[in-house]
Amino acid sequence: MLADLALHPGAGAATYTTELAWREFYADVLWRSPGSAREYLNPEFARMEYDRPDIRFTAWCDGLTGYPIVDAGMRQLRSEGWMHNRVRMLVASFLVKDLHIEWRHGARHFMRWLVDADLASNQHGWQWTAGCGTDASPYFRIFNPTLQGKRFDPHGDYVRRYVPELRQVDQKSIHEPWTLPGGPPNGYPAPIVDHGPERRESLRRLKILRS
Repeated sequence: MLADLALHPGAGAATYTTELAWREFYADVLWRSPGSAREYLNPEFARMEYDRPDIRFTAWCDGLTGYPIVDAGMRQLRSEGWMHNRVRMLVASFLVKDLHIEWRHGARHFMRWLVDADLASNQHGWQWTAGCGTDASPYFRIFNPTLQGKRFDPHGDYVRRYVPELRQVDQKSIHEPWTLPGGPPNGYPAPIVDHGPERRESLRRLKILRS
């Protein structure tokens, strides 16, 4: 397959080659550390303070967090069994860093719904985002869902496709519907958490873990 891709020097082929490399990398990690399919590759993070799954976890699963790009991704997962890798990282970061829920709950949800579910890629992708995987210092990487939405879905087309409650919202407010004069449209929730304080809380828990 790589030999065939070499005949296509475009950006798409290069990206696909990179994704194949990541797949093989994670397969090797799992082969060398088979326990990492269920446990922490970096066991230090098993001592992290996590919150128990509650109604916020249900809201995440159902695409009702009040953050449009997160909700679009989670609804696409339910309807199509797939989402772009960028969105996978974003929704994973939101679960672990904004809601403080252990990565294994999210990984299990992905394995249930993804049509391309691969144990090695899924479990280690989640651990990479959760800070307990193969990256040297990933826990500080906390995605801001609003800024990510504005950057990667600047016109709101992706959000409108999967979140029908927001289809009439203009580009300026599509990633921040709570800023509309009357608040979010009927049927769409206000944010279940405030990203700023939750980011600081994640870093506080990391500091305690490392102390």
